[in-house]
Amino acid sequence: MSEAILHEEYEVTQHDYVNAGKVSSQIKDILKQVGIGPKVLRNIAVACYEAEINLVIHTKGGKIFMDLMDDGTVKLVFTDDGPGIDDIEKAMTPGYSTADEEARSLGFGAGMGLPNIKRVSDTFDLKTGPEGTTLSITFRGE
Repeated sequence: MSEAILHEEYEVTQHDYVNAGKVSSQIKDILKQVGIGPKVLRNIAVACYEAEINLVIHTKGGKIFMDLMDDGTVKLVFTDDGPGIDDIEKAMTPGYSTADEEARSLGFGAGMGLPNIKRVSDTFDLKTGPEGTTLSITFRGE
């Protein structure tokens, strides 16, 4: 069983559109420095950005955890305290969005977040309920 050789934790604030995407950029920079290849790095950047934006738009704020495992796998976990996803099947449908007018007016909320995350990640595990949501995704090295 592999072990984490690098662990990072980040806070994401509800409706903080000014800083939306900064954590994703930090994670990409760290992983680039440790030698994650460009194709995997691009997929991580896409998935992390989409999930981070979902935390900003749809939750009361949350956390992002990044682990680089000793076998080269990158694991990202996104958690929040609610309100949960009412209908996962709909949320996984490209173009379906519950984003509010503020998010849409800023260019967010196109309804591609979860479908894009699933498409670019090697594993995708989504658990949700009124108490919150946890999304765990992994990426294997090149």
